[in-house]
Amino acid sequence: MPSLPILDSTVFYRESGAGAPFVFLHGNPTSSHLWRNVIADLGLPARSLAPDLIGMGESGKPDIAYRFADHARYLDAWFDALALDGVVLVGHDWGGALAMDWATRHPDRVRGLVLMETILRPMTWDDFPGPHRPRYEALRAPGSGEAKVLDENFFIEQALKVTVWSGLAPEDHDVYRRPYPTRESRRPLLAWPREMPIEGEPADTVARIEAYDTWLASSRSVPKLLLTFDGAEDTLMIGSKMIDWARSSIAALDVEACGPAAHICPEDQPQAIAAAIASWAKRHRLT
Repeated sequence: MPSLPILDSTVFYRESGAGAPFVFLHGNPTSSHLWRNVIADLGLPARSLAPDLIGMGESGKPDIAYRFADHARYLDAWFDALALDGVVLVGHDWGGALAMDWATRHPDRVRGLVLMETILRPMTWDDFPGPHRPRYEALRAPGSGEAKVLDENFFIEQALKVTVWSGLAPEDHDVYRRPYPTRESRRPLLAWPREMPIEGEPADTVARIEAYDTWLASSRSVPKLLLTFDGAEDTLMIGSKMIDWARSSIAALDVEACGPAAHICPEDQPQAIAAAIASWAKRHRLT
């Protein structure tokens, strides 16, 4: 599996197959390993590519802040290094947000967009019911965020255990754990909750999300697919309220339910996700 020199670092990625490029983008705290079973079951004449975001997985860890704009900058350079065009983007969690952002800024290079458990719009604290608000407030706050993520390794050792409905095999958990052996190595994981667009902050990330919401509403020629899952509302980012918002706000959108899952849905439902993507892609002649 190849690794490319990108800007001042390296980006690792998985690649298989031949045909139209399908780019799979992961979120926090996973890596391209997330997509292994989805890609294996896709069954399309496609060139599947799945990078590790900068600072995550097997990609390099340059001395940067790991903000949304930093990830977008390294991804831009990776797309350009591979001269990817006519792309179908598949994104989960922050990978979905980065996919929408890239599509908005490169509309002539995008043929389709698949989203699941991602950040569809700017949020308010009302979007974080029950225990979620105090947890996110602690992750975003100076001091308590460092204690949870850098010292306790919260995302790897705690969050992964409750965001995979079917349970994570020890060997797969080890793959996700391996890039973060030290306090310093976990800084990319800490940056993500502080990028969550809540009550207008951080303003620059909110502006990028507002920009991609405008593109989602107006890009009628680009087919889009939102995959949804059955589960407790406190284990999913996209529940009934957000699905209704998507149906009314995103042009050329298909919505397909893929069964029971928690937030890290490609671990729970890889076959259903692959089948839904393949059916949608054939229907819209994207391969």
